[in-house]
Amino acid sequence: MIARFFLGVALCALMLVSSFTTYVYLGGRQSKVAVPVQKPTAASPTARAFKLPGTLYLAQSGALYSFSTGRFHQLTPEDGWTQPSLYPDSTYLLAVKKNDLFSDVYIVGRFGQIVRQITNNTASIRDPDTGSRHWSFYPRLSPDQRTLWMSYDSPKFGYDVPFSIWAMPIGGTIRQGKLWTNSHDYTGGDMQPIPLAGGGIMYTKFNYGPDGNLIGQLWRTTRATPNGVEGKALTAPEDDCMEPSISPDGTQVAMICTYERQIARLEIAPWNGSTLGPRRAWILDQLVAQPTWAPDGSGIAYLAPGAGAAPFQLWFLPKAAYNPPVPSPTPVPTPTPGGPYNGPLPSPTHAPAVVAPVIKPIQITTNDGFDATSPMAWAP
Repeated sequence: MIARFFLGVALCALMLVSSFTTYVYLGGRQSKVAVPVQKPTAASPTARAFKLPGTLYLAQSGALYSFSTGRFHQLTPEDGWTQPSLYPDSTYLLAVKKNDLFSDVYIVGRFGQIVRQITNNTASIRDPDTGSRHWSFYPRLSPDQRTLWMSYDSPKFGYDVPFSIWAMPIGGTIRQGKLWTNSHDYTGGDMQPIPLAGGGIMYTKFNYGPDGNLIGQLWRTTRATPNGVEGKALTAPEDDCMEPSISPDGTQVAMICTYERQIARLEIAPWNGSTLGPRRAWILDQLVAQPTWAPDGSGIAYLAPGAGAAPFQLWFLPKAAYNPPVPSPTPVPTPTPGGPYNGPLPSPTHAPAVVAPVIKPIQITTNDGFDATSPMAWAP
């Protein structure tokens, strides 16, 4: 059984100051640290280094890194940076900067320069009232780049700090924001909102399932309904699905599903803008986290341990693995007139099946230890 220690070590501060139950729950699906990790920039790429298209942004040990043309570049100091997301036009990044008692969302240039702080989640660092401080996580911009979506710890009551989904003007304040979902107490709340092209959001709702265990479930909602119905569920509670990622063409959703066990399968489902089609699992033997589509549609990057009890590494699943070409039927030879066989031709349906080759995921890093609770962002 996979140990439950890694996330507690890697994100202990976040667990203490944010929603405890969610991170304990996610911690049950992480591996433990077996050896000290190295900075992604520590090892020079070899001639066999795998090159992904575009630029991938990810977090490790409180710093943001980019990966392009087979090389890592450190963009920020190790100062609490995490959860990068890309502007829809790919000009800037949004990122979270965590402090001891609060976190804020910033606009960051693609080379790491700080452009602007968007949220102001503490009036004064000297204020003894911790209730006046807040936490923002998982920022995303709407397609028109005017609205910031995020998980935000309001309303909160004492030590019960569930996260709900909020929307606020990118140039405004949280006072101008709207509460879009109501999270359930002592669950951790609603996480990772994804703005949809047709309006509304997809997100992960953590709640207690029919058996009383904490589970994740994908939801879609199209309007702010803090006191009413919160849209509809896209996955069943017992499937325990989370961390959705929509393909660049908007027709598929990748996610991880655990079925309330010590697994984390990569699954893909068709998406028509409002409902998911049948899911299919493509990786069943790894502890998958944060699937992210390549902007050119060539595959999916994700995080997973290189071994059962090791830090999370960067992997890539080529498109041919989950969308293999349809093999052409084997042509049936036509008997020569007067030859040894003059009977009926065999049916083409009985021709030998052409089996598509098995495409395995590619491990890109070996000992970097990336933040498995931080989504990745991928620019063309």
